[in-house]
Amino acid sequence: MHISSHANGETSRTSDIDFYTFEAYDINNERVSLEKFRGKVSLVVNVASECGYTDGHYTGLNFLQDAFKDTQLFNVLAFPCNQFGQQEPGSSEAIYNFVYERKGAKFPLFAKINVINNNVHPAWSFLINNSGHAPNWNFWKYLVDHNGQVIGAWGPHTSPEDLLDIIKLALQNIPSVKKNSAQFSRGDEF
Repeated sequence: MHISSHANGETSRTSDIDFYTFEAYDINNERVSLEKFRGKVSLVVNVASECGYTDGHYTGLNFLQDAFKDTQLFNVLAFPCNQFGQQEPGSSEAIYNFVYERKGAKFPLFAKINVINNNVHPAWSFLINNSGHAPNWNFWKYLVDHNGQVIGAWGPHTSPEDLLDIIKLALQNIPSVKKNSAQFSRGDEF
């Protein structure tokens, strides 16, 4: 475990840092503590409106959000990014309208960020460092468990629907769900 010192003299253990310890701005430019998603499983995705993967991925992401909505323990967290092929060039308003009105998304949408290189968002640095995989195109998906730890990462060639079973397993590992795991073994809830 690595212990680091801060300028104010406080020390912290890097093991205390997880995905949910970060903050981000939502698409309406409101600061959001990712802590609000702690205790849930999150699929974190860099999205783009003008990519060849856009239609299939938004369909799949909506499918996953709907498939697990009754659990109230799963969220897709979408982060627009314009770093790959300049395929998310629009304003926050244009992105909002595309995602919610045209694609019918039912999941949280954040403000446009950088996911690699200069000015990479700290939450994405965490995802990259803890998965060993940096996105090299749009629609990279990182599965984060209820404790904020990265379970896995998949590129755009993996459809969101392909992650259904691993998401079920991640949900089964939530302590409150483990007690009632019979609900997941029947398979009719999803």
